[in-house]
Amino acid sequence: MNGQAVTFRPSSEVEMRFSRSGSGVQAAIFAAAAVPMVGIASDALAHGMAGKDAAFVASSMGPQILPFFYLGAKHMATGYDHLLFVIGTVFFLYQLRHVAIYVTTFSIGHSITLLLGVLGSVHVNPYLVDAIIGLSVAYIAFDNLGGFKTLLGFQPNTKLAILIFGLVHGFGLATKVQELSPSRDGLVANMIAFNVGVEVGQLLVLTAALALIVWWRKSSGFAKQAVLANALFMTAGFALMEYQLAGYFTTGGG
Repeated sequence: MNGQAVTFRPSSEVEMRFSRSGSGVQAAIFAAAAVPMVGIASDALAHGMAGKDAAFVASSMGPQILPFFYLGAKHMATGYDHLLFVIGTVFFLYQLRHVAIYVTTFSIGHSITLLLGVLGSVHVNPYLVDAIIGLSVAYIAFDNLGGFKTLLGFQPNTKLAILIFGLVHGFGLATKVQELSPSRDGLVANMIAFNVGVEVGQLLVLTAALALIVWWRKSSGFAKQAVLANALFMTAGFALMEYQLAGYFTTGGG
């Protein structure tokens, strides 16, 4: 990583020991987040709105601040791809300041394109966007494993990568709203509420994930288990990417 970026590999605060002991319970917990992504060819992978939520967005008129806030929080809290990316981003960050910097960078990116996409009527292909989102999960896991320096001999600027992927994730959120054709009446207020809900949902899930990671790091087998967890994250990211690309080509380009 360049001189301005914070390394994702463990800092001197924590010495990594690859232990053959350890029950692997903590790794199993994190792996459980990735398993639903692998081999499941369903709309759940795209985590689009459905049922009563979709009907509400499609039929709502005028400002509906609290409902859209709730939908934003719910959408983020149930979006496996977004959560895997955010958890991967903070996986090896050991200072709260660094966590805040990287998560804020991601939030700025996806807030810009969520609002631009819905309010500015900027349309992108949902299959291709979700494929890149899957790639982002694989990218961050590969970075966590030290893949760039080990295999390619260089380290990209991770802050820039997170900002770019944040922009892509925002378009992913936008496509889920756009497909429901919400009314323009009150749309600005509703989308701002939705975006704030997304941020709150992300913060709640991230807080729980960080608490679990901090507990996990205390185990003697964390180093070895962390490699397994990130390998599973990377597998999940590629699985989502391949699924979305298959959807793109089988539908004739969406």
